[in-house]
Amino acid sequence: MKSTQGFFASAVIVAGGSGSRMGRPKQMLPLGGKPALVHTIEAFKKVPQIGEIIVVTPPENRAVLNTYFSGLIFVDPGSTRLESVKNGFYKTSSSAAVVAVHDGARPLVNPVRIADCLQAAQAYGAAVLAVPVKDTTKVGKDGFVSQTLDRSSLWAAQTPQAYRREILESALEKYGHETDATDESQLVEKTGVQVRLVPSDYKNNKITTPEDLIFAEALLNRQTMLRTGFGFDLHRLEAGRKFIVGGIEIPHTKGFLGHSDGDLVLHALCDAILGALCAGEIGIFFPPTDESIKGISSVTIAKKVLEVVRSHQAEIVHLDATLITQEPKIKPHYEKVRASLASIFEIPLENISFKSKSHEHVGEIGRGEAAMCHAVATVKISE
Repeated sequence: MKSTQGFFASAVIVAGGSGSRMGRPKQMLPLGGKPALVHTIEAFKKVPQIGEIIVVTPPENRAVLNTYFSGLIFVDPGSTRLESVKNGFYKTSSSAAVVAVHDGARPLVNPVRIADCLQAAQAYGAAVLAVPVKDTTKVGKDGFVSQTLDRSSLWAAQTPQAYRREILESALEKYGHETDATDESQLVEKTGVQVRLVPSDYKNNKITTPEDLIFAEALLNRQTMLRTGFGFDLHRLEAGRKFIVGGIEIPHTKGFLGHSDGDLVLHALCDAILGALCAGEIGIFFPPTDESIKGISSVTIAKKVLEVVRSHQAEIVHLDATLITQEPKIKPHYEKVRASLASIFEIPLENISFKSKSHEHVGEIGRGEAAMCHAVATVKISE
């Protein structure tokens, strides 16, 4: 279990509530055509530092979640939220440098903000997402206002709340028996550790009432759009080079000539993705004049493009590539290439299309001197 961002983090998603105010478990209520909890987990799946996700939820919810994801770790909830947090924490890997705790009923959490919180926890020991209080806040006593608080110093805490593993473990051991704590940061504060406030946004609202669900549905409908990008690449074939397609080497007497490993399928797909984002093309990030990257793996190029996708708060929805080559035969390798592309771009296999066409012995491609690839990418962008 490794992270591409310098440390490995575990996410504990607490989703054990009964939903007494909503008539059924709120985390499983439909939102945008799927359970709210699925949106929550999808957000954490997009964060590079997250190496494992522990979902604290009753057994009856797990079959539904398993139709959307693989690799989740499940644990039974406790009788209180704090008990559920402890159950989840003790299932995390001991190699996790940071542990994040999140309410499953906050489905619109921004993956970029999650990453910010994790980085702050790694740097300061403890961090919580929070937003400034917008309303004037009163203290009431016996039905009357007894005090008006200065809202300029008030923040509304959200989740995730993230901690270096040893800090959260110490807080749970010392104060995990307390019943009046509404979040684990209160326990961490009691140990003397200062908790860093990490600015969040107001979309990261918790679904508690029917009105909250309507609000979340409206935000979900407003904040996403689909875009399509087109990519193209062409490379000459030369003896002594490797024939690499979609990260897979296919046996052949020739391979692609290029500044990198010549994987024109990955190049075309990367350009299609960048096109959908209006973010240029791969030559901007990896100039062909840069001798230090000569022979670079195109998988490395694709991973950089994934970083660009995440920086745009976007998600790759569908990829379609057509390789045009006279030789060798590509059809026997379709499924292997699809699986490789799904792994590289971190999207489900069913969202990957890969196929090939011959050039009917016409021109340089038809003579086996070159090959080209056309690609289309569909991405979902949050506004």
